[in-house]
Amino acid sequence: MNKVMSRTVQPRPRHRPPTRRDTRRPGGTPPRAAARPAAGRAQSLRTAPGTAAGQPRPTDLFADRLLAVLSGQRPVHWMLRHTAGRAYDDLARLAERVPLRTPGPRAIRPVVQDIGYYVADEGALEVFARVATGDRLRAMAFRLELGEDLRWRCTAVETGPV
Repeated sequence: MNKVMSRTVQPRPRHRPPTRRDTRRPGGTPPRAAARPAAGRAQSLRTAPGTAAGQPRPTDLFADRLLAVLSGQRPVHWMLRHTAGRAYDDLARLAERVPLRTPGPRAIRPVVQDIGYYVADEGALEVFARVATGDRLRAMAFRLELGEDLRWRCTAVETGPV
């Protein structure tokens, strides 16, 4: 099953629907947080990368983390506990070349534009991300596996040609 989640900005309507304004409340109060699920209802993490509401997907988290390392914003050892097997060695070799950094004095920060994933096996996701840096698009791919401790770990990393 292939799934693609777009992070591109969606066009907004030109007008906003009318809302009710409570004059007794100051304008800067944040909305109330959603109620937390009861402790007895445990959600299974083995079904899909979309976990409980309000929590970011592991595909999004790892894409952002890998982008920070591969663009030179974070050191490689920042990913040490989030990798397994040879993935850390591969990531260290990739990070030496800083493949997603933009050249120039006023470097533009790269951002993850789109993310897609393929459920390769139960507890294994193969993820791809399109990374935009200004008008340039790059590709990044990685594999996530769910460990026995129910934590996702990156087991492989690749980027497009530099």
